[in-house]
Amino acid sequence: MELIKQDINIDFLSKRKAAAYFSIFLIAVGLISLIAHGGPNFGLDFTGGTQVQLNFEKPESVGNIRDALGTINLGTSEIKTFGNANEILITTEQKEETTNFSENITTVLSQYFPDNTIIIDRIENVGARIGEELRNKAVFSIGLALLFLIIYISWRFEFKFAIGAIIALMHDVFITVGFFSIFNKEITLPIVAALLTIVGYSLNDTIVVSDRIRENLKLLRREAYHIIINRSLNQTLSRTIITSLTTLIVVIILYISGSEIIKDFAFALIIGVTIGTYSSVFVATPIVVAYNDWQERKKRKR
Repeated sequence: MELIKQDINIDFLSKRKAAAYFSIFLIAVGLISLIAHGGPNFGLDFTGGTQVQLNFEKPESVGNIRDALGTINLGTSEIKTFGNANEILITTEQKEETTNFSENITTVLSQYFPDNTIIIDRIENVGARIGEELRNKAVFSIGLALLFLIIYISWRFEFKFAIGAIIALMHDVFITVGFFSIFNKEITLPIVAALLTIVGYSLNDTIVVSDRIRENLKLLRREAYHIIINRSLNQTLSRTIITSLTTLIVVIILYISGSEIIKDFAFALIIGVTIGTYSSVFVATPIVVAYNDWQERKKRKR
């Protein structure tokens, strides 16, 4: 299936400065949000603590629930709705035994709201030490993935393609994390999995473009480097759009119809797939061109 014919001639490289400003803007907004929030909003998986999900028969306001739980020493805690108005999620640094802690919460709330039936849907308890270890392993896994990608792309193509791909991947991950900070969403283990998925998706798109560039460099040796790059981008444009659209349709459906846990995972993929498609055209490839131009200038000076 071919959505766009390969003989179109869009000058992508002429728009690289505007794309660079757009990327800088997105990164700057994400960075400002991260600084304002004191870093990423790590979830229970990484910070440690106790999380209790309650289901009320009748909706109760978060303020009333907070007042009711004022008699219990919750420490640093967060109380918010989860899914619909009937579901409440309580996240706290409390390190008591999980069963007793949840029973204390339901006992107090039952006394405060005698006409309301309360059911415990979910209880999670993660130690601070385990949370820190999981956070370090998550960062290490993403860093290790990027390192192996540099080695692989340098071996299969050239080092300049590896530089372009890695900067594009870092660009995609950072912007996705920035969006999570802007919307005050938690970074949990499923979100780390989503970030690694985004890395794989974006890399696949970048490699397809790089492979076509390599083929055209052999076939069109007499053409200027910029012309070959533009032609390669135009030839792979149909495939890029079709792949992105089909993926986006699925993750948007997941976001609309999925549970709260799936919603955040799908949200990460929506941002990542969109930015990943953009970066393979307007970030990775322009960096390859800039690196090639720098090499050419060095040769002329010599």
